[in-house]
Amino acid sequence: MKNTIKFWGSASLLLAVMIGFASCNSSSKKSKQSKPALVEKAEVETKVREFVYPLPTSYEIVEMLNKIEAGYIFDLANNPANADKYSTEKSMALNLGVFGGDLSYASTYNQKQETANFIEASRKMLEGLDLMAAVREDLPEQVEANEDNKEALVKLITDSFYDTYDFLHRTNRAPVSVLIMSGAWVEGLYIATHISEETFNSKEMVEIILKQKEPLLKLMEILAEYKDDQGVAETIADLSNIANIYAGIESSAITQEQMIQIAEESLKIRKKFIATK
Repeated sequence: MKNTIKFWGSASLLLAVMIGFASCNSSSKKSKQSKPALVEKAEVETKVREFVYPLPTSYEIVEMLNKIEAGYIFDLANNPANADKYSTEKSMALNLGVFGGDLSYASTYNQKQETANFIEASRKMLEGLDLMAAVREDLPEQVEANEDNKEALVKLITDSFYDTYDFLHRTNRAPVSVLIMSGAWVEGLYIATHISEETFNSKEMVEIILKQKEPLLKLMEILAEYKDDQGVAETIADLSNIANIYAGIESSAITQEQMIQIAEESLKIRKKFIATK
């Protein structure tokens, strides 16, 4: 009989992290006076960003790893030097997502030099994709100024995800946006499945991986909307196996065999995404 790992509770870890992140800048008070301000803030953000980023960002996945005190591994991320080797729109878009995931990983763990390296790698991808107008000009300076302020740093980086996604949709380049999203999701899953040899023995780690089912299925739906784009069609094919694995997983249980399949498939996809030839 397969060893099935079950999870119980009234709320998922992913939801808790997302709620916690969304409320990090709000007051802890629950008075009636605070509610209009929160509504007003939400209304303003809706007006600023016409297109809302539809998935948890790679930061949210990495933050879950940080919360359970999984260590930082320096050679786990894509080598920033590879940024000079990506030249096609597809490879640059996928690896902007990958480097975004690595940037979230480094900044969440307060790795200052690594954070700077991934900012530079991301900048090269943005330039190659003609997306510099999508992000604030002073982002590198703001990151440097807030390198010791994790909350501010994470907000800067996460806002960059949102701004880029919104910019691409407003400029009719949605296929590029979903490729970036795909790269970021794959990198987040890859980090989660390869950050520790004890992954399969940790209930918290297994739960993080299990909770990527819904984001992946949502991602596949979004990709399908742009399947006429060659790069997107190829990415759908790349993700089809892991999507099938997740589709066969129950919402509250996962077997060790399925965990191994996910880890192996995420490695395979990630190798293809970051390939320089």
